[in-house]
Amino acid sequence: MTSTFRRRALASVAVAALAAGGAAGVGSLTQTTSALAQALPKTPIEAPEHPPGSFAGIVNKVKPAVVAVKVKLDDSADEDGESGPGQPNLQQVPPQLREFFKRFGQGGPGEQNGAPQRHGERGAVGSGFIISADGYVVTNNHVVNHAKSVQVTLDDTRTLDAKVIGTDPKTDVALLKIKDSGSYPYVQFGKSAPQVGDWVVAIGNPFGLGGTVTAGIVSARGRDIGAGPYDDFLQIDAPINKGNSGGPDFNVNGEVVGVNTAIASPSGGSVGLAFAIPSETVQAVVEQLKTDGKVVRGYLGVQIQPVTKDIADSLGLDKAKGALVNSTEGGTPAAKAGLKTGDVIEKVDGKPIDDAKELSRKIAGLKPGTKVELAYLRNGKSDTATVELGTLPTDIKNARNTDDGGFSNNGQPRLGLGLAPADEVGLGSSGVAVVRVDPDGPAAAKGIEQGDVILDVAGTSVSSPSDIAAQIRTAESNGRKAVLMRVKSSKGVTRFVAVSLTKNG
Repeated sequence: MTSTFRRRALASVAVAALAAGGAAGVGSLTQTTSALAQALPKTPIEAPEHPPGSFAGIVNKVKPAVVAVKVKLDDSADEDGESGPGQPNLQQVPPQLREFFKRFGQGGPGEQNGAPQRHGERGAVGSGFIISADGYVVTNNHVVNHAKSVQVTLDDTRTLDAKVIGTDPKTDVALLKIKDSGSYPYVQFGKSAPQVGDWVVAIGNPFGLGGTVTAGIVSARGRDIGAGPYDDFLQIDAPINKGNSGGPDFNVNGEVVGVNTAIASPSGGSVGLAFAIPSETVQAVVEQLKTDGKVVRGYLGVQIQPVTKDIADSLGLDKAKGALVNSTEGGTPAAKAGLKTGDVIEKVDGKPIDDAKELSRKIAGLKPGTKVELAYLRNGKSDTATVELGTLPTDIKNARNTDDGGFSNNGQPRLGLGLAPADEVGLGSSGVAVVRVDPDGPAAAKGIEQGDVILDVAGTSVSSPSDIAAQIRTAESNGRKAVLMRVKSSKGVTRFVAVSLTKNG
């Protein structure tokens, strides 16, 4: 079809040239040829910098360093076999994907990638890759979680015992060491982050079929699938299946740019949507695991949430960016530096922060004792604070993220709440208790429930329903589309909620 199209196009040019020649009374073959030459492109279309071609050269170079990981699990392994640390929080996963997310490194009890095992045997399989000549191996935490013993099978079919050096559930990275001494083939991490559209070659152990190679491109970056507090996944479209967990993704230079960790699939098989941990994250974690056997992270001591459009409107911000501090903990680095509830952190060491997740990742990526300058907004005024980071305690819970939508405005301001002083209904000594909620009101739409306590509105402490009404009137007179409330739930969780100032029609 292409050649036919080209022939027709050239014929059209020739006819036009002949017509032009005839009109001039010439019609010579020489002039026709000259006109045809002028009509054709002057320069050829350049070939892409990295044409697809064959991946054989890359595969031959790196495949010897990729291993299959086989694990025997201890009795403390989760009964479903796939709910270990790092499993996506389905409440944070996009609704259209919620039913499909699967960890794909280990089978359930009594099965291994679909194959029955002997009674009482519990195992897991995955992939990994060697990063040093002395036999250090990177894989996923969820592959070796609860491991009683670990073995790796090399590309030359040797099966060797390995030990777990350390794991980091928050990023789903684990470091192993082959017990047998020797010199092993190894690969290196990429020197720069891949771009969307870059080729990637994945090698691993899908369904126990070691040494399998697939290829695709980086289809997106910065994906947050709710798997952990520091999600920043590469999305790739190379076919990835159960058993590929912990396996590497290579760029066209044979460097590791990602480590496969999750797929979206109704069956556990590939539908072209896979997620990999970026190599820069893996490198930083592996360095600490190799040195200390654990990962320590910087710590501010604040609970944060995203600045949504409604929250930005309620604070008078031009853009919904930054991280909103919904509480600071006494004696922590943030409290010592003077950060307060309601501050919006906009920059770290002069670099802008897009959202709460980015702030978490940046702080966690710094070592305890590091001094950072935070630029923040308080009551509409910009300020800075220098904070010396502490060490993140292992039991710190993730900040609760709230995603507030917008609501229409028509009539008189209303929230759809029945309110009473908290001390009068036995819900504390301060704040205003929610005693009734209109299920169709804007407050209910933002998750406010009966038994919650409103602590402050627009940055001002409240103790009675009239206090709240006064702050709403002030916000409305100032042209605010929403009012920001700090609410304590019946479970003791404090968060900010931006409620639209709707009106009755």
